[in-house]
Amino acid sequence: MKNLRLIPDIHQHEPIVKAIFAYDRELIALVKSQKGALWSQSLQSWYFSKKDFQLSSFYQALKGKVYLDYSKLNTNAPKAPPKRITSKTAKNNIALPKAYNEQLILKRYSQNTIKTYSSCFLKFMGFFEKKSIDLLTKKDIRIFLLHLIQHEKVSASTQNQYINAIKFYYEKVLKQPKMVFEIERPNKEKRLPEVLTENEILLLLKSTMNLKHKTIVSLLYSGWLRVGELIGMRIQDIVWDKGFIFVRGGKGKKDRITLLSELIRICLKKYLLKYKPNYWLIENPNRKQYSASSVRAILKDSAKIKAFIAYLKGYFKEKRIPLQYFFERKQRLKSAVNISNILIFN
Repeated sequence: MKNLRLIPDIHQHEPIVKAIFAYDRELIALVKSQKGALWSQSLQSWYFSKKDFQLSSFYQALKGKVYLDYSKLNTNAPKAPPKRITSKTAKNNIALPKAYNEQLILKRYSQNTIKTYSSCFLKFMGFFEKKSIDLLTKKDIRIFLLHLIQHEKVSASTQNQYINAIKFYYEKVLKQPKMVFEIERPNKEKRLPEVLTENEILLLLKSTMNLKHKTIVSLLYSGWLRVGELIGMRIQDIVWDKGFIFVRGGKGKKDRITLLSELIRICLKKYLLKYKPNYWLIENPNRKQYSASSVRAILKDSAKIKAFIAYLKGYFKEKRIPLQYFFERKQRLKSAVNISNILIFN
């Protein structure tokens, strides 16, 4: 008589009953005909969901045809590994509190920050799906953070994003005292940057053949601009006569200025003459604001912005040229701009 063993197992984080037997077409057809029978390519076996599996019915269907060993079903099924909660799965089952999103908007957080906070908090809610988040304790939050570190191996900066998103809800939305959910923050890693040589920078710019792309790369690197600052720049933000670029609403909603070098001047004039943008300095073919993803695609195979910034800082130090030197060369800026605005990004 043919043998078939039933053993408990875990599949896709759910307890199952797995049918183990030697390959036999008749036996496969018999098992396949049973209610709830499923095939798993990863397990390479037939199985049944444990919550729906009826041992008595299965036994009667196979009685006299197969020797059925179900002794393992008397033992507890193996524990499922910690379920990885993603923001995507959380969104499918849980809605972000309306007050949370409204408070982010009222605080005038950037779209990127709103997206990050919402994603982190949805995942936090998904972790405590069966609990009220308003009643969670410091201990509960610590358990969640330990899960992120130990099981999902998140970086220190990602951990800080979760902390900020959680604290925002309890402190800004629920208006609870600031220190109620005091959470230790990890020390930020400090690594030496990858510094590009002067020749590497020149090769980088020369290899960018498209005039618009060359302008984008040059502005980012020479002007020390962030991608968001570049795509939000208007034509009028280039102050030609005073030789600087006005950066509006940069990181932390702060305005600042950065220098407009002679080389960028030449590149910009050629770009403006050829593309004739209407409002935004950098526009897409439809005369709309350029997207951040398009800029990052240009930079993907070029170099990292931070690496170039590190190069510039090293260059200034090597040549002993302080930023104040540029400011002093432009005496007309003294009455209009504070030198601290130039140094913000340093």
